[in-house]
Amino acid sequence: MLNKWLNIKVLKSLLSAKLILISPFISAFNDNGSFTAIPDKVTNNAVTQVLINNEHYLFSFSGLGAAKTYQDVHNKAYAYNVKKNEWQKISPVPLTTSSLKSTNNLVGRLASVATAIGETAYIFGGYTVANDHTEVSVSDVYSYSFIKDSYQLLAPMPVPVDDSVALTYQQKYIYLISGWHNSGNVNLVQLYNSQTNQWQQATPYPGKPVFGHAGGIVENKMLICDGVAIKVHENAKRSYQDEAACYLGIINKDSPSKIDWRVIKHPTNNARYRMAARGVKNKQKIVFVGGSDNPYNYNGIGYNGKPSQPSNEIWLYDLSQQKWQIKKSKTATMDHRGLLLLNDQLLTLGGMAANQEVLNSINYYPLMTEK
Repeated sequence: MLNKWLNIKVLKSLLSAKLILISPFISAFNDNGSFTAIPDKVTNNAVTQVLINNEHYLFSFSGLGAAKTYQDVHNKAYAYNVKKNEWQKISPVPLTTSSLKSTNNLVGRLASVATAIGETAYIFGGYTVANDHTEVSVSDVYSYSFIKDSYQLLAPMPVPVDDSVALTYQQKYIYLISGWHNSGNVNLVQLYNSQTNQWQQATPYPGKPVFGHAGGIVENKMLICDGVAIKVHENAKRSYQDEAACYLGIINKDSPSKIDWRVIKHPTNNARYRMAARGVKNKQKIVFVGGSDNPYNYNGIGYNGKPSQPSNEIWLYDLSQQKWQIKKSKTATMDHRGLLLLNDQLLTLGGMAANQEVLNSINYYPLMTEK
């Protein structure tokens, strides 16, 4: 009890100092104390959250285990009850028979992306990794009901993508923006209608097609930043090039497939790969957390052969003032697939810390504003 009291006292003193953001590994307090660790260390996992009967649940779908080899790619899934402060294992993420054939019966996947509408979670795509390092993008799309602990197969993506960005609009539409398809990036914005279970193509992404980018949405405005593009050379194999670029997309309220894309000045001119991002509606901000400035393979080793390290930068774009703020956290993380929000607390689930250490923590970033 003394340690808990001291932790609360320290936390209050930090807040009174008007810090904007503090270490994501400091204890985050709810009704039952600090957040409980995820049962397994996991990174590159698809994450989202739902509210059921006034109780908050956080989800982690698929991802990569602590050893970071192709054998550690899995389809495990977990749900966290915030009120009870406990995790439970839920049914693993399935794959269709056709996808299993294309992936030689591999079921685990990386770089899936998840979002939610109402009480339902949605999981899109991802890729499998074989022992010869062959990677296959899968087209599977599932909805997940926590109450039933069951998945429902939905209409497949027209173009299978992984390392994409999924954004929800009007509690009806889900946008999948750019991403990787088997052998290259696509500039597609694939629009899913959750009420009709149908897909259509929206206005394409205006920048270089990328994977590992991040983005958030507030009302009808979405902001997408960075990622990795393909660079083609004259007398050498193509290479991967980080892309420092941000684009604001304004959705036509009468026609959701029409997006007015505009260039937004980059906050640092130094690109980040696999940041966590989301929109915060009540503050009219889109927030980007962590990531790495050295694009890497799934094991955290850069495409340049150098181990990648995470960033402690946090970027906040104010939609009303059209300007950036840059903050720093005491601890850096990378390899995220989404950013969650709980009572003005920004959260990531797992990911990688320094030296490519895979985490099992719920990483906490208080969201505050300067006076």
